[in-house]
Amino acid sequence: MIFWFIHLEFVIKCQVYHSSFVGEEGITKACGFPLLPLKSHIKGPAPVSDQGKTDIVDEAITFFRANVFFRNFDVKSPADKLLIYLTFYINVALKRLEGCRTLAEGTKAIINLGLENVPVPGESGFPFPGLFVLPQSQKEAGKSLTIFFFI
Repeated sequence: MIFWFIHLEFVIKCQVYHSSFVGEEGITKACGFPLLPLKSHIKGPAPVSDQGKTDIVDEAITFFRANVFFRNFDVKSPADKLLIYLTFYINVALKRLEGCRTLAEGTKAIINLGLENVPVPGESGFPFPGLFVLPQSQKEAGKSLTIFFFI
């Protein structure tokens, strides 16, 4: 019983980690997802970030362990929505890696995860209905699909 109160006190004192990309003016969006700069060598719709700077994927990995414990997440910016999706994606990736016993098996599992068809907002199977705006055109749906593929 004492553990429960200590745990409850810990949960009350802890805050959800929000993205630092709050004031990113002029950032293009697709379905409400901001196309934030990414550290990547793959050409996609998002701008390329400097290798020395933290990008949204770095934030999602850094905050994953803390944010995964919260049931509610107060969205303060479009970047927070992307952070929620990335936290979900990291969780899916970790579940895929559970049964892998070697680096080769793990690498194959993650590559296969990246090759799967990903539902976009508005399609059945999308994990967060209502959190993201529905695509207004086929081009926007394609952009949001590319965001999911390159993350």
